[in-house]
Amino acid sequence: MSISDEEIRKIIMPLMLSGAKMLDKHCPKCGSPLFEKDGKVFCPVCEHRKRQKAGKMKSVEERLMRKLTELANSLPDDINELEKHLRVMELIINLLERYKNLEGGE
Repeated sequence: MSISDEEIRKIIMPLMLSGAKMLDKHCPKCGSPLFEKDGKVFCPVCEHRKRQKAGKMKSVEERLMRKLTELANSLPDDINELEKHLRVMELIINLLERYKNLEGGE
């Protein structure tokens, strides 16, 4: 995925102003110039995108946890309704586990 003008303005320009050194090598994934700061070579665009993705996933995870808590706090007495509640809670738990697995990969 190539780098956009917006990413250049929001990510690369501030880095250059902060004293990071732009290298003459480019990221094989997005094409952005690689930078070096404090002895670490990195792609600022890929790191930014990864943080954004993690933030979005965290948001989904938080909503699922809120719904799980809401369901746990409102368990019905009727056995059929309770069974439905528990099935939905199980699905939410499975989704949360999948999200945790996705966070580890790309």
